[in-house]
Amino acid sequence: MFVVSGNIIAPPAMLYTVQEFMDEMKSRAEDLVLNGFPQKIIELDALLKTSQFSRSDFSEVHHSLNIPIPEPVLLNSHAEPPVNKKWKYENADEVSGTKVMVLPQGLIPCNKHMCELVHILKPHIRQLVEDANLLKMWISFMIPKIEDGNNFGVSIQEDTLAEIQSVESEAAAFFDQISRYFISRAKVVSKVAKYPQIEDYRRAVEELDEKEYLSLWLVLCEVRNRYSTLHDIVIKNIEKIKRPRSSNTDSLY
Repeated sequence: MFVVSGNIIAPPAMLYTVQEFMDEMKSRAEDLVLNGFPQKIIELDALLKTSQFSRSDFSEVHHSLNIPIPEPVLLNSHAEPPVNKKWKYENADEVSGTKVMVLPQGLIPCNKHMCELVHILKPHIRQLVEDANLLKMWISFMIPKIEDGNNFGVSIQEDTLAEIQSVESEAAAFFDQISRYFISRAKVVSKVAKYPQIEDYRRAVEELDEKEYLSLWLVLCEVRNRYSTLHDIVIKNIEKIKRPRSSNTDSLY
């Protein structure tokens, strides 16, 4: 490091390395827009047409909860209710409500259909976040220094940058949507475990799975559409993005 008037200045070798990094990112971003995005759009569109994402009968995504319905207990005013030794209960000090049983069948599994879709979808969401971040840095590097006048191209860069940042934020939010589904499903399944005789809770789990299936399909559509939007807006304005200020303005003076 060199110190000049109290300011730290990087040595020439480090400055050259930073410039190399910026040039590499610019090259990667241009190749991504021109070649990577079209391939990604076709890939995602083909994925939407597969059997996993094109089910018309939502009942196909239902999954067994592995929670049996206990045998009914007959009660009368003169006899104590019989004790069924097959069931073990926790929270025996509760006065009202059905006790939460220790499930004789063991683990309550996740919906395997949803897990398979999430496993397929998450890498594409992650890739969209990374690609949007790369484009954001690419445009940021090409924004010229602040000057008076001739800023129309700069405004195009800023509008494109704002669109890319919006896509990046929306893509990151898709992960939160997936985690909320599993939390919501766990809460309803716990109700089924506590009140196994109430069919509405079991139906609520099925409805939640169907809703999430549609949501995952919509997320995949949005990922494809975001790639299409980014490709379209960058290609239409690529000249102004790369050269925001025309070079022939100096010849007028």
